[in-house]
Amino acid sequence: MVKIYGDGQSGNCYKIKLLASLLDIPHEWVPMDILGGDTRTEAFLTLNPAGQIPVLQLDDDRVLTESNAILNYLADGSSYLPMDAFARAMVLQWQFFEQYSHEPCIAVARFISKYLGMPEERRAEYAAKQEGGHRALRVMERQLEQTPFLCGAAMTIADISLYAYTHVAHEGGFELAGYPAIGRWLDRIAGMRGYVGMV
Repeated sequence: MVKIYGDGQSGNCYKIKLLASLLDIPHEWVPMDILGGDTRTEAFLTLNPAGQIPVLQLDDDRVLTESNAILNYLADGSSYLPMDAFARAMVLQWQFFEQYSHEPCIAVARFISKYLGMPEERRAEYAAKQEGGHRALRVMERQLEQTPFLCGAAMTIADISLYAYTHVAHEGGFELAGYPAIGRWLDRIAGMRGYVGMV
């Protein structure tokens, strides 16, 4: 059985948990306490020298890191990752957008607020993340006004990548009331058979 090392409140880890549930992949969830130092132990650093989660450990002990790489591996051969080369590239396009434009603003603001409790020395950084976060949400809103899911009519791992931090964006100060298409998209995903919420 594969092992998934993760923190149930981390969006990057939740992506993997959600896909595993949607695809009914048997797995062992190994809880990790980021602030408690679990990712800095010698044992964990042998799995991922970068000291980051999530980590996927296969039955043969091979290891994959980086949430979107893990999603691509687990989704291969399923409806969540298209076979067509252009459609697959569109999935990757959104996943790169998530890591470059979305996550650095929305996830970081959430981390400062939720995990760190908004320390005074990081308030300015938190405020600075708001503009970029809303810029990313506007890009998503424009696409979702045109299609039910980010790559068209069907849900893919592009949606899972961006759902993870978008559905808890309010915890980073991003109110979603002004993004009705995103709201409908969130509801569609939450209604999928096999859906599991963030712990």
